[in-house]
Amino acid sequence: MAHKHQLREQRSGTVINTTSQKQESEIVLALKKVEQNLINKFDKKITLLHEKQWHLKDIVAELKSVFHETEFHYHFASSHIRPDGGILLIKGKGELSYPILIAEVKNQGTNDLRQQEGKPIQAKGNAIERLGKNLIGLRTALLRENIFPFVCFGYGCDFDSDSSILDRVTTMAMFGKLNKTYLHNEENNKFNRGSFYFRHNKWTVDEMTEIMTDIAVRSVQYYFSKYKESNFIPCG
Repeated sequence: MAHKHQLREQRSGTVINTTSQKQESEIVLALKKVEQNLINKFDKKITLLHEKQWHLKDIVAELKSVFHETEFHYHFASSHIRPDGGILLIKGKGELSYPILIAEVKNQGTNDLRQQEGKPIQAKGNAIERLGKNLIGLRTALLRENIFPFVCFGYGCDFDSDSSILDRVTTMAMFGKLNKTYLHNEENNKFNRGSFYFRHNKWTVDEMTEIMTDIAVRSVQYYFSKYKESNFIPCG
């Protein structure tokens, strides 16, 4: 993934509603803590980058450089994938940088509130369905690697333990368990699952920080092992 920008303030701009604005601010707070944990852990051995989005043209260019016999296509140069928490990377020598953490946050379900207000129950929402497009693109973008450092935190009454919506999430997780970290690909790279943490209660900043730090640290260690530590640019 080719990038030249230094780590900067995470996502800014227009938000759809108050709920998504709060989600976003909490994931940003967690990401900043992850950044500090990485600095403490690796002691300036890495240069961190953060991107809000990943353009399809860049994904396709990188795929073509690796998979020479396969055809790839996109329609518009402006099209992109924009995870809620963006993409955290470490900078390598040359133009390449390497994703160590991709984070999403999804809230779905208002029937508990509607019942409290005496309103009729509505059909369950589709916030999780919208996650699918990003997931397909990100999994494909990371096919060159043996890890998939993706995590999604979902909360709301649609994710209660008796909700059938959980099996929609499980399907997206390639039938892996929920609330478990899957970083390394399995079965000769056939399963690049990612990690899906879903429950009724909202995830706290500290909870997200702990899970994301684990993913990011182990991702850095994977790249050090595969490409050698000397191939990465130290901070400063």
